Amino acid sequence: MSTIAAISTPPGVGGIAVVRLSGEDALSIADSIWRGVRLSDAKSHSAHLGSIMQDDGSVLDRAVATVFRAPNSFTGEDTVEFSVHGSMWIQRELVELLCSHGAEPAGRGEFTRRAFMNGRLDLAQAEGVADMIAASSRAAHRLAVTQMSGEFSRKLDDLRARLIKLASLLELELDFSEEEVEFADRRELSTLADETIAYIDRLTSTYKVGRAIKEGVPVAIAGAPNAGKSTLLNKLLDEEKAIVSDIPGTTRDIIEDTCEIDGILFRFYDTAGLRHTDDLVEKIGVDRARQTIDRAAIVMWLHDLSGIDSEERMADIRNNMASNAEASHIIVHTKADLIDLAETKMQKEELSYEEHTISSKTGEGIEELKATLVQAARRGIDKQAELIITNARHQAALTSGAEALKRARAGIDAGLSADFIAQDIREALHHTAQVTGQITTPDLLSSIFTSFCIGK
Repeated sequence: MSTIAAISTPPGVGGIAVVRLSGEDALSIADSIWRGVRLSDAKSHSAHLGSIMQDDGSVLDRAVATVFRAPNSFTGEDTVEFSVHGSMWIQRELVELLCSHGAEPAGRGEFTRRAFMNGRLDLAQAEGVADMIAASSRAAHRLAVTQMSGEFSRKLDDLRARLIKLASLLELELDFSEEEVEFADRRELSTLADETIAYIDRLTSTYKVGRAIKEGVPVAIAGAPNAGKSTLLNKLLDEEKAIVSDIPGTTRDIIEDTCEIDGILFRFYDTAGLRHTDDLVEKIGVDRARQTIDRAAIVMWLHDLSGIDSEERMADIRNNMASNAEASHIIVHTKADLIDLAETKMQKEELSYEEHTISSKTGEGIEELKATLVQAARRGIDKQAELIITNARHQAALTSGAEALKRARAGIDAGLSADFIAQDIREALHHTAQVTGQITTPDLLSSIFTSFCIGK
């Protein structure tokens, strides 16, 4: 396999940049441009100060070369990482210099792909590397660490052990099919199949939460026109993202943006004001608002305390809350700066939602509202007793595996012969093996690793 080289730090100028060299000839190629300790003789996991020499004998840079010997490197190959000054010109020149001495430019995700091919990572762990790089919140980072550590893979190994036990009992029957011997107790098979199906279903049910953690917990900001939705969005984001106007119906399409609060990424959707309208464009906006509310994990219902039809608006909110029964609902009484709260009588009910009184203008109640958002998001995460799936490919493979196993379960009930049932269980094993890469195709690997950046 060729020796590859690439810049492993993000584009741009910084104090330090890392250029990675990996492959069978990594140490000899590194020595050909290095003045200092002979790297081919250096111990693994050792760092050395020296100079990178250009072909004309001039110094390209003073640098640190770190040596990792096979198989104890990220890729499982001999690897040298050059820490150079962060000049873009130095980085490009170093890669070109290494390539002129026998290396080849690395493709997207090629270092991680080699780590997988050399058995340093399974496929799920490799995808955890990508998730770690893309993590934009503490919660997403925590999930990526779990996947990279192999904990997710170990759970899948437990699942596969259950399926293999099912398959082995049936395969044994097939070996003695002419003697009509039944080794597999059908009641035991049914119980084991039910337990395995329930296990997969618990895992796949976590995907919605996992996707929310990676992409941002979806929060719909809903309410009547001029309830203060856009103003609240701007306050939460600390920027003028949405246009604020006293004219009803200003927001006609969904405005979205993300921000991190206490380690959790939230994706806020500022929706059009909910009301009956004959304006065709505004009506489309209202329809989209309702669709967004139906998909949200958290809905903040804004209620304008200063409105003349305040109680009527509150009644509308309570009626609309039933549209998404799975979401956490928060009623937010807005524009507290415009009224005397001591003289305002707000009806308090013991219902399954939080209530807050805020002023987006003065900031009153905003921090308390943020704390409630975090609590609501964490309740959704804490409901998941096991590992959380964040990858759409894993979700699809496990779902297909569960469907095959359910067919096997139905076959057991119907009294089908072992060969028919075994075929469905083998299919379930095939799908689950795709998650960790025990079964792969070139197209699958290409689609995964080309989504990585060059240098990783």
